[in-house]
Amino acid sequence: MASKMDAAAHLEAQAPDQEHKDMAVYGKEGGFKASVGDAQQGNINEHKHTVRQALRAYPWAVLWSLLVSMSIIMEGYDTQLIQSFFGFPAFRNQFGELSSVSGDHQIPGKWQSALGSGPTAGCIVGATLNGWMIQHFGYKRVFMIALVFMNGFIFINFFGKSIELQTVGQVLSGVPWGIFATIGPAYASEVCPLAFRPYLTAYTNMCFAIGQFISAGVLQSLLQRDNEWSYRIPFAIQWLWPTPLMIVAFFMPESPWWLVRKGKLEAAEQSVQRLMAESEKPQAKNNVAMMVHTNEIELETTAGSSYFDCLKGSDFRRTEIACVIFAGQVLSGSTFAYSATYFFEQAGMSADDAYKLALGGTAIAFVGTILSWFLMRVAGRRNIYLGGMASMCVCLLIIGFLAIAKQNSSATWTQAAFCILWLFSFSLSAGPVGWAVPAEVSSTRLRSKTICLARNSYYIVQIIANVIEPYFINPDELNWKGYTGFFWFGTAFLTLCWAFFRLPETKGRTYEELDLMFAARVPTRKFKKYHVDAYDESRNLTDRMKEEQ
Repeated sequence: MASKMDAAAHLEAQAPDQEHKDMAVYGKEGGFKASVGDAQQGNINEHKHTVRQALRAYPWAVLWSLLVSMSIIMEGYDTQLIQSFFGFPAFRNQFGELSSVSGDHQIPGKWQSALGSGPTAGCIVGATLNGWMIQHFGYKRVFMIALVFMNGFIFINFFGKSIELQTVGQVLSGVPWGIFATIGPAYASEVCPLAFRPYLTAYTNMCFAIGQFISAGVLQSLLQRDNEWSYRIPFAIQWLWPTPLMIVAFFMPESPWWLVRKGKLEAAEQSVQRLMAESEKPQAKNNVAMMVHTNEIELETTAGSSYFDCLKGSDFRRTEIACVIFAGQVLSGSTFAYSATYFFEQAGMSADDAYKLALGGTAIAFVGTILSWFLMRVAGRRNIYLGGMASMCVCLLIIGFLAIAKQNSSATWTQAAFCILWLFSFSLSAGPVGWAVPAEVSSTRLRSKTICLARNSYYIVQIIANVIEPYFINPDELNWKGYTGFFWFGTAFLTLCWAFFRLPETKGRTYEELDLMFAARVPTRKFKKYHVDAYDESRNLTDRMKEEQ
């Protein structure tokens, strides 16, 4: 599709005949009344809105999406926190054992693996439950319940004085984190219009970066403390998020897509109106009609809405893309780069310098995510992902080769520079795109479940990475140091090869257009320029299915 204006002009030129235009696209019950013509007008509006126009038309959609996604700051904060604690003197002295190699206290490799992978196991449980709970209860109630549990689980880490209790607290905290990580992008994709949908789903990655930045800053400020409050205060700071977000959850509008799937069309129209500026509210009916039309297309192409249905027919391809793009965030080497504080210390850098570098790295990640928004306007998801993954491969390869050279201060700082460059590349590409694509490629009826499966694929790979990474770096284990870069180069390169052959371009496509393109099995290379009329094609699809029956 050449541009949004070209798409809008084409759709207007292909307006349906009057008989088809008057066909109802809603259930007879209730007071909501709309037609296929209204749905097509909604599609036209989606394509012709520029980002600036969409922001003026949907200011409340932006606000609610930003607020709900802020819950992911907690996962980014604690992920950085627990990994950084492995190099934190006070934490190691409290929970570690005296090392015969380094001569100071170290968290044993088995407990590093447990603390690193335990929360991820909890996230798998949370994400899996979330896919089922959202289908039955909606985004609003599930979000509120997760925040209540998050408030309670923080107590375990704050008061726990044994490595076992710390692990239990992290595992339980992972359950609401898994819910937040899957609600954020799914909710953003369902309340935001096409024009700025990718930016709000990619904003999820910025929330991770914000959490990591806050975590690095907090740890840097407490580094000189030598008592238990140096690690208890960072745990206590987590209580700053859940209570304000519970107020947000109480007032947030329910997803109109979820309401449409439940047949509550009047409520869906009211929800859309809550997302719009006053002048735009008359268009709410067209938007809901388009949602109904999309839902009907999916009812024709998708047998059900269970997890098993994500692995059937054209949805299998969509699930594969979502899962691998999410897993690619780990396979690109994030476990190595985001635990760089510990890596730098083992390479001979002082704790103070290592934490300063970590703080600078998270700031770079924040800037990279902002720049990715501008990049996504001119380059497609596919190009950004391929370019970023190639850049990260180069960084990891250089870090590995630098380890071959004699280890000295110059080599260590050069490795640090390439770790920072890796973080920038990740935040410009695989980070934000990894959140945007799963929300776009999934069908609306299976979106929450597809994103949950995709996020679980990330968590499963993350568990494996969290288990093996400490053994690569720990001086009492393999002690690979910079050679670890070679291992993660291999996984990143394989992901790059997959993306080249399997990742389609989804830029500028509405959900109903993507439904039809996946149903038509459009090849990966043809996605970008493929033309589809969601209304003519849906009629043809209905006719074909009737013939098959």
